[in-house]
Amino acid sequence: MEKKGRAVALLPIGVFLVIFLGSGVLTGDFYSMPTIVAFLIALCVAFLQNRKVSFDEKIHIIAKGVGDDNIITMSLIFLCAGGFSGAVTAAGGVESTVNLGLSVLPPGVAVAGLFVIGCFISVSMGTSMGTIAALAPIAVGISEKTGFAMAICIGAVVCGAMFGDNLSMISDTTIAAVKTQGCEMKDKFRENFLIVLPAAILTVLIFLFITRDGNAMVMEDLSFNIWRVVPYVLVLVGALIGINVFVVLIGGTILSVVVGIATGSLAWDQIFLAIGGNTVIGGQEISGVIGMYDITVISIIVACIVSLVKEYGGIHFILQWIHRMIKGEKGAELGIAGLALLVDACTANNTVAIVMAGPIAKEICEEYGVSPRRSASLLDIFTSVGQGLIPYGAQLLSAATLTALTPFDILPYLYYPILMAVSAVLFILFRSRKEA
Repeated sequence: MEKKGRAVALLPIGVFLVIFLGSGVLTGDFYSMPTIVAFLIALCVAFLQNRKVSFDEKIHIIAKGVGDDNIITMSLIFLCAGGFSGAVTAAGGVESTVNLGLSVLPPGVAVAGLFVIGCFISVSMGTSMGTIAALAPIAVGISEKTGFAMAICIGAVVCGAMFGDNLSMISDTTIAAVKTQGCEMKDKFRENFLIVLPAAILTVLIFLFITRDGNAMVMEDLSFNIWRVVPYVLVLVGALIGINVFVVLIGGTILSVVVGIATGSLAWDQIFLAIGGNTVIGGQEISGVIGMYDITVISIIVACIVSLVKEYGGIHFILQWIHRMIKGEKGAELGIAGLALLVDACTANNTVAIVMAGPIAKEICEEYGVSPRRSASLLDIFTSVGQGLIPYGAQLLSAATLTALTPFDILPYLYYPILMAVSAVLFILFRSRKEA
């Protein structure tokens, strides 16, 4: 017997959006309401719904949802990625990686170079926020020495940060997309890369064109230690060739510690502090494993909410609605793209958006025969498109704060997220599906 879809089952998600967005509108700060609090309220609403299901049965339902292999694996990968990020940052890998890229930057292509360096760093680090934090000071210096507007320079940084945000093997968005859709990370990367490469190339050309009359730049103090870049390279290469993600991350963490101690940037008694995080080493704030606690807990709570929403018929209602709106595999892919973009615009967090939209996207895939790697790519791409363009997102707020601009000053120069969306839509409309 086919399960009946119920719109009222989506009430917990609606409550979350009203609370989260409402508090942002009323206070003028979309981060005044902690995401986890809004989700906990939504979970309470889910528990109060459907009196035909007992409280004990609801606990059993959410326990099965949280105990799903993908949720457990995703949470553990989040923590391992946090440990690697903390260790490699404390070992001086971020600074050396940035300086290595800038030291080979030809004069006259500084802004386009910022975008390319941002792409490399974001793919290596797995975090758009970390990339913006690392390159924003460099963008300020380039603006001062070349005369280019600060907004153009920081716009290039944000574009580069969003490139790796949906491609990096250790990005929480990539991990969430892969695990919710049940595909291999290397397959998702290849699919994703083919879609965004044209957008990246066009972005480079646009930045070269609009800055073609700029002055040559002379950068100072670009010292780097090549050994400190090695952990990044190891993680990227290891993941690309298909080594288990846990092996890659743990190996990268260990190598970062060894390099840090060998080069004198990390003391023996700081090893576990660097991995654990929530500390300051060498003047740098280290988030480490602790920095991944929020998204890990949020993933668990979202799994609880989605389990109850699915049990009550909410996901089936969405599927029925999508059935009426789309036709065939191509329409299903457009539906996944629209769903991802909409949820990200509402939550202002692309990882949370993927965790929320992932189960629904997987249902669509199974119904219309969309390959998991393609679905994971579309989820990751379109949540990154949203995150790179919404003025109340953490990325633009951070970039604006670090450069004394407003998000609206930067928006006109965010070419890459727009081109990425265009490229992905063209990919959906015209790409062959025989190999899927």
